Amino acid sequence: MILAQVIVSGLLLGAVYALFSSGLTLIWGMMNVVNFAHGDFVMLAMYVAFVAYTLLHLPPLVFVPLAAALLFLLGLFVYAAIIRHVTRGPMLAQILSTFGLALLLRYTAFWIFSANFVTLPDTLVGGTVAIGGLRLQAARLLAGAVALVLTVGLHLLLTRTALGSRLLAVAEDRAAAQLVGIRPDRMQGLAWGIGAASTGIAGALIAMFYYISPTVGESLALIAFVTVCLGGFGSVPGALLAGLAIGVIEALSAYLIGAVYQDVVVYALFVVLLWFRPQGLLGQA
Repeated sequence: MILAQVIVSGLLLGAVYALFSSGLTLIWGMMNVVNFAHGDFVMLAMYVAFVAYTLLHLPPLVFVPLAAALLFLLGLFVYAAIIRHVTRGPMLAQILSTFGLALLLRYTAFWIFSANFVTLPDTLVGGTVAIGGLRLQAARLLAGAVALVLTVGLHLLLTRTALGSRLLAVAEDRAAAQLVGIRPDRMQGLAWGIGAASTGIAGALIAMFYYISPTVGESLALIAFVTVCLGGFGSVPGALLAGLAIGVIEALSAYLIGAVYQDVVVYALFVVLLWFRPQGLLGQA
C-alpha cells in the first residue's frame, strides 16, 4: 500500500511537470527557440500565488487563474519585445537573450523577496484525502488532476481546433502559412502566451505543496528540459508521458534509495534512453 501511494504521488507531481513542460515544447515546435527562462516563469507564478494568498488572502480558485493571466501577458510581452527580433539573428542571440531574461527575472525576485524559502500552508485546500486506502495530500491531488486535464486540453486545442491548425501551420511552414492569410507573428506571439500561461497555472498549483524561492526555477527548468527531450521536442503527448514517468521515477527513487539520489536516477535513465532513442519517446527521427 505504501508503494502504491508513492507511485500515485509521483504521477500527480508528474502531471504538473507535464503541464509546464508542454509550454516549452509548444514554443520549440512553433519556432525552434529554446526558452531558458521557462523555469523562471514558473518561479514567478509561484510568487504570484504566494503574494495573492498572503497579502490579498485570495483562494486557489482565484490565484491560479490570476497567475495564468499575468504569465500569459508576460509571454506576449517577451515575444513582442525580445523574441520577435532575435529570431532574425543567429542561434547564439536567441540563447543569450532567453538566458539573460532568466537571470533578470531571478535576480529581480532576489531583490524583491530575498533568498529566503517560503511556503504556503499545507492545509490551503484541505489536509489529506483518503481514496481506496490511499491517503493523498489534497493540494497535490488537486494540482495533479488540474494539470492532467489542462495538458490533455492543450493537445486537443492543437489538434482539434481551427486555432490549433493555424498554430501548427505556422510551425510547419511560416511562409506558406502567410500566403493563405495566417499572420505568423500573431500565432507565434499567441504560442508564447499559451506557453507562459501553462507555466502560470503549473507554478500556482505546485506552490501549494512545494517550496518557493528565487532559485527554484533552476531545478524546474532542468526538469522541463529533460521532460521535453525525453518525450520528444514538439510533442505535447510526449511531454505528458515523460512528465508522468519522471514523477514516478523521482518518487520511487526517493522512497527506495533516498531523496538525495532521485535526480541522479532520473538523469541516468534519461541519458540511457536517449542513447538508444535520441528523438525521444514520441518524437520523430
